[in-house]
Amino acid sequence: METNNKKTVKMDMKQYGMFFALIAIYLVFAVLTKGANLTPMNINNLIMQNGYVVILAIGMLLCVLTGNIDLGVGSVVAVTGSFAGIIMMDLKMNMWVAIAAALLVGLLTGIFAGFFIAYLGIPPFVTTLATMLMGRGLTYTLLQAQTKGPFEQSYNFIGAGFLPVVKIPFGDGTLDLVSIIVAAVASVALVFAEFKSNSTKKKYNFAVNPTWQIVLKLALMLFIIWFFFTRLARYNGLPFVLLIMVVLIVIYGFITSNTVAGRQIYALGGNRKAANLSGIDTNKVFFWVYVNMGVLSAIAGIVLSARNGAATPKAGDGFEMDAIASCYIGGAAVAGGAGTIVGAVVGAFIMGILNNGMSLFGWSTDIQKIVKGAVLLGAVTFDVLSKRKKN
Repeated sequence: METNNKKTVKMDMKQYGMFFALIAIYLVFAVLTKGANLTPMNINNLIMQNGYVVILAIGMLLCVLTGNIDLGVGSVVAVTGSFAGIIMMDLKMNMWVAIAAALLVGLLTGIFAGFFIAYLGIPPFVTTLATMLMGRGLTYTLLQAQTKGPFEQSYNFIGAGFLPVVKIPFGDGTLDLVSIIVAAVASVALVFAEFKSNSTKKKYNFAVNPTWQIVLKLALMLFIIWFFFTRLARYNGLPFVLLIMVVLIVIYGFITSNTVAGRQIYALGGNRKAANLSGIDTNKVFFWVYVNMGVLSAIAGIVLSARNGAATPKAGDGFEMDAIASCYIGGAAVAGGAGTIVGAVVGAFIMGILNNGMSLFGWSTDIQKIVKGAVLLGAVTFDVLSKRKKN
């Protein structure tokens, strides 16, 4: 039992490293930018600018869990945004038709990629490289290399709007009561979930994490929650895109942790032959994972075009790299079979904080790419070396 506990400590400390890295990188740029990244407005921008990356990272994690990636997500973001723009601007139809059309295009793209990968046996790298090239070409064809906009305010609200606020006096300013209530509810839910998890482990005689480790984990997560929500409360309240992100995190966190479909993905990534022998239809799993990625890419495309207020040919350029990097930085295994939704989200925010901090500090995009590449390489190297030590 003692040996199991020691293994648990090591594994959990690896997970905590993501939160330490998130806080450390944020504090480094707080010093470099003289606190510019700590302002309520910048916190709001950080969430809005990374909403679509988080959405893509959630879907990409499922692909990574199978031991593969999807290179076409950035192009699907552009294509779906283009369809929404054309329907609203050229066909003069309402936003709900545009949203439905964008989601349908994302679904069909996912079905297309999933069919070639799952049932024709074409490698995901080749298939999604093809969808990336085809999608980007289709975007330029649809938009004729021009920006389509501006969109109506009701559509823009999806990517740039805020939930209703209730201002209360606080110090020399005001706070949004809704943001504070949400932070309190999230805190209670987090603590309850942690203690319930440990209670279940004890019930079935599983190794339980040491008390200091539980306290450390909760302290880190509660600090992050209250820091961000109090900053948002001092600005315009909760961005609507944050609601979309939270809903998706909860849904996919539940799917990956508590459903048969989620366990099948992990089994496929761990050992495909063993998964087949255990009765899992791995082709079906591959298919729905890439169909799901197409739908989430469409949601990201809607959010991005709504935030920009227009559809542009260059939309989503390089997003696939940020989504893939988010998963690996968040602790997903390169070979598949290991990773969490929370990890992918934390990885996405680490990428976002890097982008945001480097931009505020005045570093050029060339330097930013070097830093992001180094961070990605470091995360993957750590994963590979840690597995070699275990073996």
